[in-house]
Amino acid sequence: MTLVFMSILSAQTATGPDQTKTGAGNAQAAAIALNSPMVQSSYRFLQTQTNRIQDYYTRAITIDAITNPGVCVQSRANLTAAQKSAILQNLIDRQLINPPDAASINGGALAGVFPPLVNDGTACPTLPQPIYSAPGSTFGGHHGFPGGLMVHETANSQHSMSLTNDYRRVYGTSSSGSPVAAAQDVPIDDPDADVFISEDLMVAAPLWHDWAKPIVFQWNADGSEFSELNFGGNGSTDADGQPGDSRTGAHHIITIGEMMTRLLSPELVITMACAHNTPTGGAEYKVVNWLRAAAILAQIDPVARGYLVQDTAGHLRLPALRSLGSIDLLQGSSLSHTNTLAEYVLHNLSDSDFTLTGEAMTETLSILAAVAPQFGANPSDTAKLQ
Repeated sequence: MTLVFMSILSAQTATGPDQTKTGAGNAQAAAIALNSPMVQSSYRFLQTQTNRIQDYYTRAITIDAITNPGVCVQSRANLTAAQKSAILQNLIDRQLINPPDAASINGGALAGVFPPLVNDGTACPTLPQPIYSAPGSTFGGHHGFPGGLMVHETANSQHSMSLTNDYRRVYGTSSSGSPVAAAQDVPIDDPDADVFISEDLMVAAPLWHDWAKPIVFQWNADGSEFSELNFGGNGSTDADGQPGDSRTGAHHIITIGEMMTRLLSPELVITMACAHNTPTGGAEYKVVNWLRAAAILAQIDPVARGYLVQDTAGHLRLPALRSLGSIDLLQGSSLSHTNTLAEYVLHNLSDSDFTLTGEAMTETLSILAAVAPQFGANPSDTAKLQ
């Protein structure tokens, strides 16, 4: 009851635009993005990428999510206010959200987990803005401009294909049957490559990554963005009750929940989930907690659906998705070891563009502020400079 009260208090004390209503600046951002050659060419590239997916179901679902302007947010279909409150309480009870983290959100934790949609609560709630007008990150962060998401995902998609080819070239075998680095230029779509890295995963995961940013990063009337809630843990004891912080951006968990609702495969869902952290080096608990939180949003059992498994010690773990015969890596092993696919790590690496572009955005805003007076602009009006 104390946690619920704190959640309500957060909604009452936060300042700024009301995040229970769709962003007043969404339409203006859409108009800006629609007239940007960089944004629109990036969007066209991503649409083309969907056709590279070989699995029919995955391709059809991804095309709908990326290209359909009236796409239904299926994880929110027919969701009532009472159901939203119950889901939020479930997240709190399972230590997957810390209500005080919503203090900056006008609307509290409920608005942070369930940002407003068009036709919310109906059988087909839709995105509050076109997918092509969303920013790539938080206000002032990487690609933080209308349409930045499309540019960011285009870079990620290119990186994903390049990394796949790099690993095949270095670790693949030559005609002699021995690994010879750079001995061959194996295309990503070569089905005979002897280093198996799934093209479908490496193409589809970057397309799905950040899909919920049009929902989470809506635009305010002054050109600023909605505040994002970080959840997926309590921030202190997230590693199976031990010290650990698995909180991450709401957009990531909402996207995973949407993918689960749409019945996308465990391989793809887990690969996408690894964008924010690899499960290696003792960090498996982070990915596990994101899957747990997303499953609550999707109102499904993640173990029954194959997204997680329970080991003999009772811990939820990532499943072994490719056959190892009679070998079970999890049984009798420590929590620092996990079942890891190459795609998990490669997808994580493909998202590293933000390490450069985040700094670039900071420097660019500083330069714009310095020259703003020459153009009659207010150097302190960061929203307009961005």
